[in-house]
Amino acid sequence: MLMTGKSISLYIHIPFCTQKCDYCHFYVLPDKQPLKSLLMEGLRLEWKRLQGLLEGKKIASVYFGGGTPYLLGVTFIAEILSWISSLQTTDEFRSMEITLEANPENIEQNSLREYHSIGINRLSIGIQSLDDRHLLTLSRRHSAQKGIQAVENAFNVGFSNISIDLMYDLPGQNFESWKRTVERATSLPITHLSLYNLTIEPHTVFFKYREALSKQLPDDEISKTMYELACEKFEKVGLKQYEISAFAKDGLIARHNTGYWTGRPFLGLGPSAFSYWEGSRFRNIANLSKYLRQLQEGTSPVDFSEELSQEAGMRELLAINLRLLDGVNISAFEQQNGLLSPESKEVLMQLEKEGYLQNSTNEVWMLSRQGILFYDTVASEIVL
Repeated sequence: MLMTGKSISLYIHIPFCTQKCDYCHFYVLPDKQPLKSLLMEGLRLEWKRLQGLLEGKKIASVYFGGGTPYLLGVTFIAEILSWISSLQTTDEFRSMEITLEANPENIEQNSLREYHSIGINRLSIGIQSLDDRHLLTLSRRHSAQKGIQAVENAFNVGFSNISIDLMYDLPGQNFESWKRTVERATSLPITHLSLYNLTIEPHTVFFKYREALSKQLPDDEISKTMYELACEKFEKVGLKQYEISAFAKDGLIARHNTGYWTGRPFLGLGPSAFSYWEGSRFRNIANLSKYLRQLQEGTSPVDFSEELSQEAGMRELLAINLRLLDGVNISAFEQQNGLLSPESKEVLMQLEKEGYLQNSTNEVWMLSRQGILFYDTVASEIVL
């Protein structure tokens, strides 16, 4: 099936947070020790179920996401890493990208040192904004200064690969306030930055108040200007854009996320975790007690699965590949995945006519500047 091979990735969902943010639609739980113990019991059982699939596979990256996986604690994270290292050679484990998500309010130097010492080699810090007013709007628990301090502390204890998240299109945000956040971010010792515009999702506090909030959001022209300013400022400090929402210093692109965009198989562990394996997509149940009970009973915790047809899988992978600004070499893509249908190629040519794609070499298709700004349009045309 699509893009299978010996190299895979692992995603481990750690759902604990000190507080659920008003815009967040992910599965999260309160930061309580008894719940952490239950999660670990489930993860141990799920690991045993999946171990056979992992044997003989090189694990290219491990990503602890959430929630706030930093809250799980060094002891439990170290245990999970010991399971992974047991399936890899020493050199393979050392070369692996291992990312831990953290929030500024939870970061302190002693635990940073401990996480660094057990093998975490990439930290992803959820700063979101460097403006206290917007942090309050987002119901974040840290200040702008705390966000800056968290990055500096991580750098000072030895983390040489630090990513931060920033959000724009926020209620009450204008061009000048965004410019200040961008300028403050570019002064930090970071190697990677992920840039997201706010989307108001169902089952969030923001969704409940979406009509009032929509009146406070920047208009489309200001949003476009904000995005372009960020791209320009990040480029000037060596954070080169390599994907629609991602910027990195040379040699430090996010290997884990790049695996998603290029179709590398991955397994997700933990409640609500997604997997993509041998042309199938599946998701664990988003409920800790049900997740654990099913594993204790010897059954799979998966509550959704979908097997993609060859054509549907290729179209979806092509759309995701196009997120990377280097584009897609169609010959290499077809050699790896099979021939695209004439209908799929017609869609690409139509998107080129409409100005969303460019094809300067007849081999490599890539997003135009307009295509970057309207990627959702491009993706929906290719996938449907």
